[in-house]
Amino acid sequence: MILESGENGGESMIGTLARSLGGGGGIGGGGELLCPPTNFAMVDRGIYRSGFPNSDNLGFLDALKLRSIVYLCPEPYPEVNAEFVKSRGIRLFQFGIEGSKEPFVTIPKDTIMEALRVLLDIRNHPVLIHCKRGKHRTGCLVGCFRKLQNWCLSSVFEEYLRFAAAKARVSDLRFIE
Repeated sequence: MILESGENGGESMIGTLARSLGGGGGIGGGGELLCPPTNFAMVDRGIYRSGFPNSDNLGFLDALKLRSIVYLCPEPYPEVNAEFVKSRGIRLFQFGIEGSKEPFVTIPKDTIMEALRVLLDIRNHPVLIHCKRGKHRTGCLVGCFRKLQNWCLSSVFEEYLRFAAAKARVSDLRFIE
């Protein structure tokens, strides 16, 4: 990958990334500019996380060749997203976890265990985990996944805080612990 100019004839890093994700000729080369959802990141090989994808993000998600989506909100999946999922043969696993700012409301342990089972089944990979903003519910599920990977708790919390930032919830950190 090249930052500005050089052996690829001056192609930018963005153009290289867009092409590698299936965007054709890159910026200005007839390819689609791919836009990831808010808070998008790779968790592990074949596992991604993000906030709720909107219609501008569907090309990016298409390039990931997803097999599954783990949706952590109770609201029905919007029609545009549902049509995208259906047309690509992507399995949608919905775990309706209520979002709450209340300090003593906890995430249901059984629901997280079910979501972890989906996440750990390699037949579901590549998989995208998302909730509304990709911070709290997604952060809790990823935090529990990290514990299964034997990450030290301080690193698990650091990753959670990187996405939740000023909106971090003590109840989420307690749940992960």
